[in-house]
Amino acid sequence: MKSFETFQVQSLDVACDGGGALGHPKVYLHIDPDQGSIVCPYCSRTYVVKLLAGQKKSAH
Repeated sequence: MKSFETFQVQSLDVACDGGGALGHPKVYLHIDPDQGSIVCPYCSRTYVVKLLAGQKKSAH
């Protein structure tokens, strides 16, 4: 099974088109700062905010 790609981004707003000629319609995704990442509903690419990457959430 193909592993899904993970991208580190610097913005809470990202656009995903699946990449390449056989991608999917472009979708605009907003990353919730509390979550720090979002998964594209079409291609399952994961986008992680670089500033939040590596920071662990503290337990409440």
